[in-house]
Amino acid sequence: HPCSTAMHLLLRCLRGCGRHSRSRLPRRLRQPVSYMKLILQSLYFNSLTNSEVVFDCVIEPVFWMVEVVTRWFGMVFVFLVVALTSSVVFIAYFCLLPLILQTYTPGWIMWHICYGNWNLVMIVFHYYKATKTPPGYPPKMKNDVPFVSFCKKCVIPKPARSHHCGICKTCILKMDHHCPWLNNCVGHFNHRYFFSFCLVLTLGCMYCSISGRNLFIDAYNSIDQFRHMEVEKQGVPVTGIGLLIGIVPSESTAGKMVSQPPYTYKDRMFHKSVIYMWVLTSTVAVALGALTLWHAILITRGETSIERHINNKEAKRLAKRGRVYRNPFNYGKLNNWKVFLGVEKRSHWLTRVFLPSGHAPYGDGLTWDIYPLKKDIIPV
Repeated sequence: HPCSTAMHLLLRCLRGCGRHSRSRLPRRLRQPVSYMKLILQSLYFNSLTNSEVVFDCVIEPVFWMVEVVTRWFGMVFVFLVVALTSSVVFIAYFCLLPLILQTYTPGWIMWHICYGNWNLVMIVFHYYKATKTPPGYPPKMKNDVPFVSFCKKCVIPKPARSHHCGICKTCILKMDHHCPWLNNCVGHFNHRYFFSFCLVLTLGCMYCSISGRNLFIDAYNSIDQFRHMEVEKQGVPVTGIGLLIGIVPSESTAGKMVSQPPYTYKDRMFHKSVIYMWVLTSTVAVALGALTLWHAILITRGETSIERHINNKEAKRLAKRGRVYRNPFNYGKLNNWKVFLGVEKRSHWLTRVFLPSGHAPYGDGLTWDIYPLKKDIIPV
C-alpha cells in the first residue's frame, strides 16, 4: 500500500506537469518522457507487481551498463591476461632460469624445467580452447528436443539448464556465467576448459610465489639497502673552502665502499622484476584460487553458478511446504566429476585430465538423462 500510494502520487505529478508543459517540451524529449510514463504506469497498474518486480526494474539500468562495458572491453581483458602471463613467463625464462641452472642441483633443475613447461603448456592450451570454443546454443529451428521454458528475448524454446546471456544476446546451453577475461560465455562445451585454465593458472601462480619467496626477500632487501646508501652517504664534511663544500669519504669507510660491488642498472631491473613477479603471482593465486575452489564445490554438487542461485530459491520454497528439494542433475560427487571431465576409464585421468585434451563433454547439452552414471558402472 505505501508503494502503491507513492506511485499514484508520482503519476499524478507527472500527469499534471505533462498537461502544462506538453507544448513546451521539445520533440526530442517527448518520446523519452512518454516512455517513462508508460513504465511507471505498467508498474502501478500491473496486478502482479511486487517488491521484486520494482527492484528489478530499478536495477535494470545497472545491468545494462555492466553488459555494455563487458561487451566493449572484452578484448581488453583478454589482452591483459595475455600480457600479464607473458610478462611472468619472460621473467621466468630470461631472469630466473639462468640463475637456476647455475645454483640448483640437477634434481631440482629437472623438477623446475619439467613442471614449469608442463604448467605453461596447460595454461596456454586451456585458455585458447576456453576463448575459441563456442559454449553451445539451443537450436533455433523446430525440433523434437524437450524444453522447460520459452525465452522471451530469443523467442525460442529453452532446454533444461540453458539460460539467456544479455552480453552474447543469445541463449547458452548449461550456462555458468559470462567471463570477461575470456570474452566468451562459459557453457556446456567450454566449461571444462575454463575450470582447467583456472586450476592450472592457480597452480602456476602458487609455484612461482612459493619458489620465488627467498628471491623476493633478497631483491627487496637489496633495493632497500641501495636506497639507504643513496640517502645517507658515508663521509666527513670538508670545511674552510667557502661555498665549495663537498663530501670526502673517511678513512674508516673508504675500505667498505671500495669492497662493495657496484649496484648496476641490470641488478636493479632484475630485483624489480622479481618483486613484480612475486607480487603479481601471489595476488592472482589468492584471488583465482578462491574462485577455483568455489567452482570445484559447484562441480561436486552438479551445479552451475546460475543453478546454485535457482536451487537455493527452490529449496527454500519447498522447505516452507515441508518438502526437500533434490537437484536432478546431481549424480553423486565422484560421478559429477566423471561427467564434467569426460572420464570413462582409468587411463583418461592421465590422457584427459593431466595432459591437454580436446575431447567433447558428455551429451549434446540438450538432454541430461545420463542413466548409466547414476549407477556408477564406470570402473574408474
